[in-house]
Amino acid sequence: MTRISIDPITRLEGHGKIEIFLNDQGSVENCYFQVPELRGFEVFCLGRPAEEMPRLTSRICGVCPEAHMMAAAKALDALYHVTPPPAGIKLRELLYSAFFVTDHTTHFYALGGPDFVVGPHAPAAERNILGVIAKVGLEIGGQVIAARKRNHRVIEMIGGRTIHPIAAIPGGMSHPITEAQRQEIIAVARENVAFAQFTIQLFHDVVLANSDYVGLITSPGYTQRTYYMGLVDENNKVNFYDGLVRVVDPDGVEFVRYAPDHYLEHIAEHVEPWTYLKFPYLKKVGWKGFVDGKDSGVYCATPLSRLNAADGMATPLAQAEYEQMYSVLGGKPVHHTLATHWARIIELQYAAERMLELAEDPEVANPVVRVIPTQKPTEGVGIVEAPRGTLTHHYFTDENGILVEANLIVGTTNNNAPISISIRRAAEALIHNGEVSDGILNQIEMAFRAYDPCLSCATHSLPGQMPLELIVRDASGQVTHHSSQYVAPELLAEL
Repeated sequence: MTRISIDPITRLEGHGKIEIFLNDQGSVENCYFQVPELRGFEVFCLGRPAEEMPRLTSRICGVCPEAHMMAAAKALDALYHVTPPPAGIKLRELLYSAFFVTDHTTHFYALGGPDFVVGPHAPAAERNILGVIAKVGLEIGGQVIAARKRNHRVIEMIGGRTIHPIAAIPGGMSHPITEAQRQEIIAVARENVAFAQFTIQLFHDVVLANSDYVGLITSPGYTQRTYYMGLVDENNKVNFYDGLVRVVDPDGVEFVRYAPDHYLEHIAEHVEPWTYLKFPYLKKVGWKGFVDGKDSGVYCATPLSRLNAADGMATPLAQAEYEQMYSVLGGKPVHHTLATHWARIIELQYAAERMLELAEDPEVANPVVRVIPTQKPTEGVGIVEAPRGTLTHHYFTDENGILVEANLIVGTTNNNAPISISIRRAAEALIHNGEVSDGILNQIEMAFRAYDPCLSCATHSLPGQMPLELIVRDASGQVTHHSSQYVAPELLAEL
């Protein structure tokens, strides 16, 4: 048995590795996506006042703090039985739209984009944002930096901080914006709409115009049929902030629609001994292992999943590109993992357009942005769409509002099983006769990279059992010590 390690895997938030095992014929025998880090926010938030959760959970990482702040605030709205005023809701969604622009911009240009702009087989030192700038020019690099800068300014304006914002609280927002700030945000949103159109054109010019890339996207090694999840509004259009969770089956037929507080009726989590991440699945289908198809309870929750689960986009420019994507790729639903990059920039366009719609509404500057809670706290569930998938926060408190139980199912956790399937399928398609190159390993990484995983907020463990493997190496790389706890013996034997 030959072992190939991709450690660490690159261009993601957090730390992870891929372990590939080849049989004597040089074909893939097994493949693991392993996450060696543990955060455990569900545990160390216990005993804290519930109203602290938006501030605490936004510290999970610096990539998507807005998502955790917003899911926490919505969970607290439900927990305290309060509905924010219209201006408070619109202000939250305005901040959230600016956040989506920054996050999707980061992934397209810095994390996922280099594989296409620079090329999947380019030297590793060039497959990064600097390589992208070298390929497309300094002017485009400047546009990317400017887009992030102006939207972080909006996040600071509304959220109180550029990173780890704090303004979403039970019942609404902590402060309003002024009319002058609204006008500034309108200008930013208009620039965002133009930047999103530019990004989509760049994708057409660099990726879709290259038949090799289109062939790669639609190849069997990057194709799998799963269920798809996403928030939708009352018209079944994509919505990041609010709505019902809709799941469609691999044929695109609606499987279920549920309100946030019913998520436990539909979602369960499977545990494996070789990773800190759990594996959510659809209860009514069941856990059938790391397989796709209609008989497997595995589902995806990604930008592509949101588009597959919805009937369209709620803004015109995004809708036009949505229609083109499905036309080019053969209709709904699309099962090609790498098409997630196209879906992501369609969402970038939608976020920019929605941001402009909200900013142009004078009510977003209404000073009444909060209803103060007056009822006794009990239990609350909040769901939003994080850039990398559906995000659920579920809290229980005692009569004093002290947190006694918390459950977080984050985007990357939702996608853990599909990621595991994707990397194995890519490895099986790419590795033959034991021949492995740096380009092939990068193409295997591309299978997980499309999901934009964030491992900081996704890691959990069963209470009292934290699987841990400790390997100490000397300066020459030789193992001098090896110990473990709660790691399955059969896995240790294989490793």
